[in-house]
Amino acid sequence: MTCSYWLVKTEPYKYSYSHLVKDGRTCWDGVRNYEARNALRKMAIDDLILVYHSNEEKSVVGVGRVVREAYQDPTSEEDTWSAVDIVPVAPLPDRVALTALRSSPALASMAMLKRTRLSVTPLTPEEFTEIIRLGGTSLPRMLRSR
Repeated sequence: MTCSYWLVKTEPYKYSYSHLVKDGRTCWDGVRNYEARNALRKMAIDDLILVYHSNEEKSVVGVGRVVREAYQDPTSEEDTWSAVDIVPVAPLPDRVALTALRSSPALASMAMLKRTRLSVTPLTPEEFTEIIRLGGTSLPRMLRSR
């Protein structure tokens, strides 16, 4: 079975990648957009995600992994919304700024750059690999450090 790749946005003052590292595992909840929710529902165990700090930082800062597939979002009484559980894999040695994402020809079709308001978007394997490269590492090296 192949791995899928995702990008999730978070406001670092609410829940940063360093919080994820400290916690060791978190429920990725609070998504209130149907398209982003549908992306959460497509995530499978061991899919890899890039964590993007939105607002003032505007950078991809780390990699996580899905450890529990979509379930009822505990922050909502409605069964409409879903959450997944993720764990940290590794921080990126070099944060990848939004300006670097936008200037890379390899990332020109990236969903996050086209649908800027979505908090969860898919990545192609090539996009994931390019962002990891821009972040100063490689996927094999990163996965060995888990």
